[in-house]
Amino acid sequence: MGTDLHELLRSLRVWDVDLPSFDPDTAPAEPLALFTAWFAQAVAAGQVEPHTMSLATADEEGLPDVRTVMLHGADAAGWSFATHRGSRKGRQLAARPYAALGFYWPAQGRQVRVRGSVTAAPSAESQADLHARSTGALAAALTGRQSEVLSSVQELARESQAAWERARREPDAPVPSWTLYRLRPEEVEFFQGDAQRRHVRLVYRRTQDGWTRELLWP
Repeated sequence: MGTDLHELLRSLRVWDVDLPSFDPDTAPAEPLALFTAWFAQAVAAGQVEPHTMSLATADEEGLPDVRTVMLHGADAAGWSFATHRGSRKGRQLAARPYAALGFYWPAQGRQVRVRGSVTAAPSAESQADLHARSTGALAAALTGRQSEVLSSVQELARESQAAWERARREPDAPVPSWTLYRLRPEEVEFFQGDAQRRHVRLVYRRTQDGWTRELLWP
């Protein structure tokens, strides 16, 4: 039996939950504090994988690309994530060191958008980030060859098994291509959904003196 995609889309509803309110007048002076509070509230609300985010980059021709990655941290230096230097996103960041991040937490009808310049952390810091993660993360990094053409799933199984064995045997095994990246935000937008479609959008923009704040029409 076939599936009518358009009919299925029309049957869906959003935010069939009680959404929190957001008074932008109470927002802090800088975006990191608000992000931290919203992130903690998403965790408390039971949001699945709140640390995943969309990462948008562009290639040498300016064509956009996007994928879902994991947030590794956020502090005064910026929002951080990691990948292999030779992966598609690594090559794109080398060519155009700018990116945008998008968080979506439907449990609370919230989005956070971040964009700015991206820099690579020193190798020692990148390796420390990798080795602070799980055995599975190290095994995946050791498997390597991200974004290269794969001949078969059998080849992946063999390489992955070998990488898992090494990760268990050598928990500090180096992966020279593994790189921690930091996005220094120039703009951060906080979106609070509303069932009546009166969404609240608060955007922070970096200036020489700190941050400015303004509301946007939904």
